[in-house]
Amino acid sequence: MSHATPAMKAPKTFGLLAEFGSPADVYHAAEKIRDAGYKKWDVHSPFPIHGIETAMGIGDSKLGWIAFFCACAGAFGGFSLQYWIHKHAYPLLIGGKPMVAYPAYVPVTFEPGILFTAFGCLLGMLVLNGLPRLYHPTFKSSNFKKFSDNGFFVSIESKDPRFNVESTRSFLQSIGARNIEVLED
Repeated sequence: MSHATPAMKAPKTFGLLAEFGSPADVYHAAEKIRDAGYKKWDVHSPFPIHGIETAMGIGDSKLGWIAFFCACAGAFGGFSLQYWIHKHAYPLLIGGKPMVAYPAYVPVTFEPGILFTAFGCLLGMLVLNGLPRLYHPTFKSSNFKKFSDNGFFVSIESKDPRFNVESTRSFLQSIGARNIEVLED
């Protein structure tokens, strides 16, 4: 009786990681990558680079809309709850005031609006950023360890429609990249 071991799968290519020498170099590289039509890529830097989102072609964030709809939902929920309680569930006539006294609803309408907005922003930010992400293929790169100190990197994913290992590598070399390596997933 032989014990066959399962065949090891060939590692799947995640993409390419390229290092650049300075913030200005990675900024100009980002403009060229954007202009070349790449869509699935990212810039890694030890500090924020002013204007990098414009150089990368990143549009406005959807987080503002998420906050708006969460605020509306919270405020509507708070108002509706008070209305239902005072009009239907437990109607009390106090001092000749109307059953539904709208001005008194303002604080309780405001608070769930703020609460829902805070939770919506937190959860929306996590979802839009793909967090929590406990693993990323760049972590395997020995070069990438200096990204949080003095390294400026660009990673282009193999999911990108324009990605081809050889043509993408030569493109990165042509825009000034060094230490280009293939990342395996």
